[in-house]
Amino acid sequence: MRKNIKDTTFFGYQTVSKEEKNHLVTEVFNSVASKYDLMNNIMSFGLHHVWKRLAVQCSGVRPGQYVLDLAGGTGDLTEQFSYLVGETGVVILADINSSMLKIGRDKLRNKGIISNVLFIQTNAEVLPFPDNIFDCISIGFGLRNITEIHQALTSMLRVLKIGGRLLVLEFSTPQCVILSKIFNFYSFQVLPQLGSIFAQDSQSYRYLAESIHIHPDQETLKHLMTDIGFCNTTYQNIMGGVVALHRGFKF
Repeated sequence: MRKNIKDTTFFGYQTVSKEEKNHLVTEVFNSVASKYDLMNNIMSFGLHHVWKRLAVQCSGVRPGQYVLDLAGGTGDLTEQFSYLVGETGVVILADINSSMLKIGRDKLRNKGIISNVLFIQTNAEVLPFPDNIFDCISIGFGLRNITEIHQALTSMLRVLKIGGRLLVLEFSTPQCVILSKIFNFYSFQVLPQLGSIFAQDSQSYRYLAESIHIHPDQETLKHLMTDIGFCNTTYQNIMGGVVALHRGFKF
């Protein structure tokens, strides 16, 4: 039976049903969870820490505030936000994948970060929180893995407080031809090999590379956020657009 186009989406470059994508993405992150931090350091030459610090610096988060770190995985952003909100604030590390959430929870607890952090397994498309509760929502390198991006962004807008902001840190579209060619070569030739060597899993890293290249470019994501209802939506290119930090407010 031919699939209705409304019921299909992309898993990397493959066209699959939306239900199948959810299952396949779960398998990918179950596979990479134990080596996720190691691979991030290797693949980005440690630069992902710099990108995440920049996102946190742009968050405007203050003591006593409530922060939601979506697709928070192994907790890098959650850790930094926990220092900013202090004992009177709360950070929720939320991830749809139980394997990633367990790694993040164990890592933060081993660092003694437990008093102001909560851990919740949830789907970003249907956030289980009241309206107008969070001062800031971050999603770092996770938006491209969500099946219904429009629905997820709408859910994020709902749970933000008036005046709250969303931060989307994600791989994006390099802004010059030479950099784009280098990025493409690295993504499709180098990343799967690194995945094979260090994580014994080239296929998952091939998907992650493909997911980067079908993700909306900077302007497309900016307009999507604006159409959904975010205000003063802007983005900042990092490393010539290899990574972009989008910001939008709820007014």
